[in-house]
Amino acid sequence: MNNTNLTPSEIMSLSPIIPVIEIEDVAQSIDLAHALIAGGINVLEITLRTDAAIDAISLLAKEVPEAHIGAGTVLNPSDLARVRDAGAAFALSPGSTQSLLQRANHINFPLIPGISTGSEIMQGMDLGYTHFKLFPAMTLGGVSILKSFGGPFQQAKFCPTGGINEENYVDFLSLENVICVGGSWVAPSQLVKSGDFDQITSLTKSALNKLNS
Repeated sequence: MNNTNLTPSEIMSLSPIIPVIEIEDVAQSIDLAHALIAGGINVLEITLRTDAAIDAISLLAKEVPEAHIGAGTVLNPSDLARVRDAGAAFALSPGSTQSLLQRANHINFPLIPGISTGSEIMQGMDLGYTHFKLFPAMTLGGVSILKSFGGPFQQAKFCPTGGINEENYVDFLSLENVICVGGSWVAPSQLVKSGDFDQITSLTKSALNKLNS
């Protein structure tokens, strides 16, 4: 399902939890994707924090068509072009620059830009953006700042990321302006490196079941 031109709203509605993933070994990426899908999550954020990230995105886009593969830690228009060409279906950035937001609009590529202030939300909205990644969510004030944003920015929706874990994700998802959360706890790097994919499936199921209970 790569490059399907889903809107940011549709992407953020695919799953209440978007796993934030660091891939060190491309060979593990397919097993990881299948483990998450088995647990009930079919949308993945592969961060550009490792040398293997682009190759992993490309492989997953080709070999796991039932998954929606996104790229995280996209910092500039060059990164945006790289991940689009690799087959990513969407991108997320840790912050916002006018050049990045304008470029995503120009090439009609779904971007969920990172924000940390009201001014950044306003700048994004000026360019047509209404769906944002709040980062780093816990450092900025967590649930409290999202409640504060809810008044003046009623059309803005958020995917808080940064410090989200099994202890607090339900609190974030209870907010009206939060559609999903991003976090690494359902696919922690140590389990990926050790190849314990059954445990990743178990963590994923547990996280989703907690929301449904």
